[in-house]
Amino acid sequence: MTASLFHADTGLASWGRVLRPVHHAGHPAQLAELPAYLRQAASFAHGVLGIGLGRSYGDSGLNPDGGAIVTKALDRLIAFDPATGRVRAQAGITLSALLEFLVPRGFFLPVTPGTRFVTLGGAIANDVHGKNHHAAGTFGAWVRGIGLLRADGTPHELRPGDKLFEATIGGLGLTGLIAWAEFQAIPIQSRLMETETIAFSKLDEFFDVSAESEADFPYGVAWIDCMAAQGRGLFSRARHAQTGGLQAKRFAPKLNLPVPAPGFVLNRFSITAFNDVYFRRGARQTGMRISDFGPFFYPLDAIGHANLLYGKKGFYQYQSVIPPASARAATAEMLRQISSAGQGSFLAVLKNFGSVPSPGMLSFPQEGTSLALDFPNLGPETLNLLARLDDVVRESGGRLYPAKDGRMSEAMFRAGYPRLAEFAAHRDPAFASAFSRRMGI
Repeated sequence: MTASLFHADTGLASWGRVLRPVHHAGHPAQLAELPAYLRQAASFAHGVLGIGLGRSYGDSGLNPDGGAIVTKALDRLIAFDPATGRVRAQAGITLSALLEFLVPRGFFLPVTPGTRFVTLGGAIANDVHGKNHHAAGTFGAWVRGIGLLRADGTPHELRPGDKLFEATIGGLGLTGLIAWAEFQAIPIQSRLMETETIAFSKLDEFFDVSAESEADFPYGVAWIDCMAAQGRGLFSRARHAQTGGLQAKRFAPKLNLPVPAPGFVLNRFSITAFNDVYFRRGARQTGMRISDFGPFFYPLDAIGHANLLYGKKGFYQYQSVIPPASARAATAEMLRQISSAGQGSFLAVLKNFGSVPSPGMLSFPQEGTSLALDFPNLGPETLNLLARLDDVVRESGGRLYPAKDGRMSEAMFRAGYPRLAEFAAHRDPAFASAFSRRMGI
């Protein structure tokens, strides 16, 4: 009798820590082992899902009581062309490891989310976006090839233009297991960034400075005070410096949280006080600055286990995108609802997405304005607020990000993703997640 490759695992949880189910987890160490894992996974009634570092906030990266193939040991670089910046690597390699390899060689990730602790496979499955969407689109726009294994063990080498490629980009891991991927890195002259922070006192000013910045700055993002209904905040724009060297600088968190913070730490009064101090401090820091790329792209990575800040009950992240025609009014209404409810946190991110089309059938980004916020889990009080925000997003023609979601309705999801029926024809029925079951896909 063949020994089981899967074992009960209670340690896999959503990044928001609201959901912490039991999985049957397998940990392959070599690509050649994957067919055997897939054969055994066929016996799970709840299917199987590939999981990387578990940075999805809700349930799209979880498969309760089902199989989970954890890919983080599949972290090897396969090929690199120093003349073109073309990279091929196994799906479990992290963006952090890729940066440590690429930057000293004069290249950078074409698109990066707000954490470097995401696997290459996870970046593709969620078609991640960054602070340069108006200039570069999503990560999937830079992917040149995907090695995909279906549940029956058949390998597929996918290229742009293939329908299965379009389904896999942003496909939430439901088309099969990504074994490796090839993407195009971008050239840089320095590991340093030229950055500038501009304070704005009301929401309209954000839209003005964001539009004005796009011509000269490929990166732009705003922190917004979610407790101030008028929409004050700090807009940060950046570009790669032309001088300063490419010498390697190994990353390590400056602070580690060993246990969840007490529930009373984040409340209406502490968040309001923190946001006021943060805004005033940022408003005094004007003018161009030169800094390493880390603080601009990955400020929260400086805190190890930052998700423990929200206490034992965890938190929900809510990220929406609103089309341009409705963006100003809808964003203002969302901020009014949040401020009135006295919820939210110190982390609230506002940015504009450009018109570069997303390559995936279920890719989240579309042209418009994206607002992302963390909400400590207060139970029905929080869920009721998020339902009110859903109404604003839906009525304005927007949608929510599945990688950040743990509670939106099936109707909300279907309304926001018109290519869902097309995607369903390409998904692998043996691959599943809590999210896919909740959404009926």
